Amino acid sequence: MDKVLDSPADAVRDIPDGAVLAVGGFGLCGIPSTLIGALVDGGATGLRVVSNNCGVDDWGLGLLLRAGRIARMTSSYVGENKEFARQYLSGELEVELTPQGTLAERLRAGGAGIPAFFTPAGVGTQVEEGGLPWRYAADGSVETASPPKEVREFGGRRYLLEEAITADFALVRAEVADRHGNCVFHAAARNFNPLCAAAGRITLVEADRIVEPGELAPDAVHLPGVYVDRVVAADPGDRRIERRTVRAAHREA
Repeated sequence: MDKVLDSPADAVRDIPDGAVLAVGGFGLCGIPSTLIGALVDGGATGLRVVSNNCGVDDWGLGLLLRAGRIARMTSSYVGENKEFARQYLSGELEVELTPQGTLAERLRAGGAGIPAFFTPAGVGTQVEEGGLPWRYAADGSVETASPPKEVREFGGRRYLLEEAITADFALVRAEVADRHGNCVFHAAARNFNPLCAAAGRITLVEADRIVEPGELAPDAVHLPGVYVDRVVAADPGDRRIERRTVRAAHREA
């Protein structure tokens, strides 16, 4: 089955208001920026996004956030995004902050059909006890707080119950995809992408290069095409580096 569409706009056309999106990437590494750009150009709003972070102020998910199109974020950190912090603290945005490994496992469990699991991460903290601010009121008080989590003991150690995450749509960036949706990721850009892809009921992949079926060695495939519904070509010019650090030029003695 050929899953390649003509444009990113075609791929995101049926994403409705209020949809839950699982979006791959870590910082600006491996983010589906082409699909996000198509969403910005579209009209969907009130989006509930699950992603490790929310891009930066002027790139990635930060573009949707700046446009007021995201209602809720489930993330592990705020990152380099001042607008994310501003909207959260002013009560414009609901934010569920989740330990990074727990977030990854919640997505993996969702893709595997496991409804919940126990983890030691967060035991003895507000993650267990509840009360973490999810949404602030305009006056700075906490309007919505996280609930306490169920705790059980296994082998003399306490664990928290965490629920899996599934999404209406997943947005993913790959280095190479074939027309059947089999994907290969490049190095660290693999990050959350396969997890989001599996957790999405409908998965959209943008790829730097699209090849014909059979061109990818079966053992090289990171994400099987069974998880992928739509493939589009990524914009080759939309890569960014979140923070560039360079060494001063060496001077001859």
